[in-house]
Amino acid sequence: MINIMHSVFISLVFLAGTALCTSLSAANLMDIYQEALEQDAQYQSARASYQAAQEKLPQGRAGLMPNINLSATRQVQEVKFGSTTNTIQSRGVTISATQPLIRFENFIIYAQSKTQVSQAESQFVIAAQDLILRVAQAYFNVLDAQVDVEVAEAQKEAILKQLEQAKRNFEVGIATIVDTNEAQARFDLTLSQEIAARNALEISKRTLQGIINRFPEQLAGSHEITSDLPSLHYGSMDEWVIAAEEQNFALKVQQAAYELATKEVKKTWAQHYPTVDLVAQYSDQTGVGAAFTGRGIDLTSKSIGLQLNLPLFQGLGTQSRVREAIANQEKARHDLENSRRNTQLQVRQHYLNVTNGIAQVTALKQALISSQTQLDSTMLGQEVGVRTEVDVLNAQQQLYSARRDLAKAYHNYLMSRLRLSAEAGELDEEVLQQINNLLLG
Repeated sequence: MINIMHSVFISLVFLAGTALCTSLSAANLMDIYQEALEQDAQYQSARASYQAAQEKLPQGRAGLMPNINLSATRQVQEVKFGSTTNTIQSRGVTISATQPLIRFENFIIYAQSKTQVSQAESQFVIAAQDLILRVAQAYFNVLDAQVDVEVAEAQKEAILKQLEQAKRNFEVGIATIVDTNEAQARFDLTLSQEIAARNALEISKRTLQGIINRFPEQLAGSHEITSDLPSLHYGSMDEWVIAAEEQNFALKVQQAAYELATKEVKKTWAQHYPTVDLVAQYSDQTGVGAAFTGRGIDLTSKSIGLQLNLPLFQGLGTQSRVREAIANQEKARHDLENSRRNTQLQVRQHYLNVTNGIAQVTALKQALISSQTQLDSTMLGQEVGVRTEVDVLNAQQQLYSARRDLAKAYHNYLMSRLRLSAEAGELDEEVLQQINNLLLG
């Protein structure tokens, strides 16, 4: 009996998080991420949005540049004087140029465009970090689902052997029908769990397919978990909070929004201020006045000078827009503070998830060892008659649960490290590569 059960456990692979990769050609986390960079529609949309935002800077600069217009006309008129009809031709070319000299509103618009570009850069970094998190989460979800399938398969195989052994023992009269019924019930339950696990695996792979635009056939699981998990970049929770306050990109986006709202107040106030432009014009016309005199004259004019515009009254609209801008600035200030508090909360939560994850993985590694020892002892006890078939099945269930829980806890720990790095503004491909190395061992 002991030999039969040992053959079952020797044949089991160490399940994902505790299992060996089943194929040398299986895609690892970095492979999937590289595919997602090219295939993920959400990330490509963010990239296009970032490229569009880059045009805000030349658009804002345009308000400080000269404005040059060219207009040309050509007319053919027939003028009737009594019985005489004269055909009169006239043409004209006018070039005008305006160079803003003092336009406070345009200066502020240019400053806003710089802030908008900076904000767009932070938003694109957030999109890149979000892609890493979505890929990693989908990847780990597949591994977790694979764990459930492999556990269900291993349980079914072991319980089937127990069921066959129980039937043989009953036939020769050394066991009761109760043992057979118990093993049969366990086998039927495990079979239904295997069906559910396979369905969950298919769904998780389809979710990953939505990111990389292909069905992921085989993913690389992890080798046996090392004894010592790597330490964090910062030693304490407060250090992570400080780093997040300085580097978190969501905070940078909100800070840019507040700066834009502040500049919007100044821009609206600037509508009260006078403007001064340098204006130049050149005009060349022929046939001027021919429609009245019957014979036109040619005119050429050149002019250059300063143009002053002083707003005096605009129906109180400017004052209303100023009050609106001030209210929006206050809203942006509160949004920034709310974002800062949420970031601090998220950092603390993810830090605790990482530190508790380390403790949980360590505890589950020991629980796995203890569960294996318990199963071996229970199998020996059954052989000598002090343990029953039910005891063996329960010990098996405990061992499989320990393996599954260890794998999922390790994946959750790795995911928490990624999320903590993202909150601190440090999540990039290098960090993902480190996680991939931890995963593969």
